[in-house]
Amino acid sequence: MVHIAGVNDIVMWIGFIVLIIIFLVLDLGLFNKKKRVVSIKQALTWTGIWVGLSLLFSLFVFLEFGNDAGIKYLGGYILEKSLSLDNIFVIFLIFASFKIEAKYQHRILFWGIIGALIMRGILIGVGSALVERFGWILYIFGAFLVYSGIKMFFDKEEDFDPHESWIVRTIHKIVPVSRDHKDGRFFITDKKRFAITIMLVTLIVIEFTDVVFAFDSIPAIFGITTDAFIIFTSNIFAILGLRSLYFVVERLHGMFEYLNVGLACVLIFIGAKMLLDSFIHIALLLSIGIVFGIIIISIIYSIYFGKKVKAKAV
Repeated sequence: MVHIAGVNDIVMWIGFIVLIIIFLVLDLGLFNKKKRVVSIKQALTWTGIWVGLSLLFSLFVFLEFGNDAGIKYLGGYILEKSLSLDNIFVIFLIFASFKIEAKYQHRILFWGIIGALIMRGILIGVGSALVERFGWILYIFGAFLVYSGIKMFFDKEEDFDPHESWIVRTIHKIVPVSRDHKDGRFFITDKKRFAITIMLVTLIVIEFTDVVFAFDSIPAIFGITTDAFIIFTSNIFAILGLRSLYFVVERLHGMFEYLNVGLACVLIFIGAKMLLDSFIHIALLLSIGIVFGIIIISIIYSIYFGKKVKAKAV
């Protein structure tokens, strides 16, 4: 198992968390200040900003910890960013199912990302502790990824209906739910009684969905590195740009018909790599190149051979 000297220093962890909090405060103040429909130009600008910040941090990792750590960070970032695209498509379906207006979607996504950051931190901590103590669990992760990849081939996003999920049915049993969200609120007083709005139900479903997807993406990154700091930082930076990336992908959703096939291949490849690593060792750079290549090929194939769906106007 590879460890990087100084990574576990509490100052390094606190410094990174403070940096993320600053980014979130800026995001809340600049990008989430007004209720508005986010244009594709704004979404592309902010996507570029988040990617730029992620690459700047990779430069810090290269300079502070060396080339090996920097390559692993970039590999983890690319992998997590790629797998998050499938999550974005499901979020698109959730918003459509609950009929959430476009001008309120960015608010739900902001709080959804904060919840995702917390949950990913917990899951990464648990996963790292398990791998540290039980090295053989990587084989379980690998088998699970192969199974998830094969299952993804046969799953259809169009079949997903959040209204039929047990989490939504449970919410309705526990607390009154109002469709009147009162200008984007999560809580209201409906007929003199407390109620949550469909906005909060949507947020809860998105959070639950992210946890489900994390069971694919987090084991996958262990196929690249077992260092908790590299896993955590690459995961967090990949998640930070999801909200702006959503508004880009949402407008181009129909152009990526075969992307889920590519993502399934990525999961199968990483899982097989983890299972066969003792017999066939694939160099890290080659692994990253294969993952990146699969995603690019699936996107190009979707554009040229998939259904031609006109992107939404800005």
